[in-house]
Amino acid sequence: MAKRRHLALSMKNLEESAKFYEDAFDIRRVRQSNVAIMPSDGVVSLALLHLRPNDNTPDKREPDYIGMHHMGFLVDDVPGANEAVEAAGGKYHGKILNVGAGPGSERKYWDPNCVVIDVTSPAHADSSWRVPKDS
Repeated sequence: MAKRRHLALSMKNLEESAKFYEDAFDIRRVRQSNVAIMPSDGVVSLALLHLRPNDNTPDKREPDYIGMHHMGFLVDDVPGANEAVEAAGGKYHGKILNVGAGPGSERKYWDPNCVVIDVTSPAHADSSWRVPKDS
């Protein structure tokens, strides 16, 4: 069974947004880069992104887009989950550039409503999302 363990939101001001979520919900920052700040409660990773400077995940949305960017599912069998997503109508969207160990660890799809979803291995969830593999 897949577990939703990652939610990414596109924001205008990363630091201000991160501080809000950290202060309001007492979650801690577990990862930061020049394109994302990732606070987590230890179960779900919240990625705060800014589309304008983010060239790791090319996107058709406007650079000033604010809102849900994508959500990620932790699965034990990435190839099997990929087959299930495609059979259900998901369309392959690509992978995160410069991150991860390739299509066996993480793939992006568009669902039938054009919401971007990640299908991710436990190793990728641990290294990128910083959430426990068994949560």
